[in-house]
Amino acid sequence: MTRWRKSSRSGTGGQSNCVEVANLSGDVGVRDSKDPSGPRITLPVERFRSLAADIKRGAHDLP
Repeated sequence: MTRWRKSSRSGTGGQSNCVEVANLSGDVGVRDSKDPSGPRITLPVERFRSLAADIKRGAHDLP
């Protein structure tokens, strides 16, 4: 069974806009916490780390 996790900073209830991540046998799964049955993306671990670093530094912020 896949164990999905989200940040403890995401809050509780239906008001939080969050993603969840899971270890998928060497890859990282990412999905919307509001739609757990919906689509997900799967990335190799190194690509996920790179994406997370880009997000932290604001590389994907909207104007």
